[in-house]
Amino acid sequence: MAALSPRYALDVVAMLGGGFLAVAALTFSAGTAGWLGFGVSTAIAVLAAAGAILNRRVSARIGHGALAVVAVWSLVAALVFAGPVLTWLVFADAVGLLVVALADLTVHEVTTERVVHALDVRTAERNLAA
Repeated sequence: MAALSPRYALDVVAMLGGGFLAVAALTFSAGTAGWLGFGVSTAIAVLAAAGAILNRRVSARIGHGALAVVAVWSLVAALVFAGPVLTWLVFADAVGLLVVALADLTVHEVTTERVVHALDVRTAERNLAA
């Protein structure tokens, strides 16, 4: 059985965080949504920065770097703005996290290396079963 890719895991965590923040921004008060945006964005920024630094593939570095930039902007906006502007910025930043994570996940899944890796793993599993 193949192991879960750290890139895939980070993208899924970012999409879940972005989805949570999108709902939270329109559900809670601006102050609460701002602090939730700060906390979730900080966690995603740290994970994405680590992913960008530790990954060897250029496409993963670019994807995680973009995710870290969006998350850093989101946490800065959560500290700087207030009121209705904060509500809409948290919502927009959450959608941005979703879009960037989904784009990175899509790039990961359509690369030739991923297809070849999947074929190699299946071939190796068949050889072990035989």
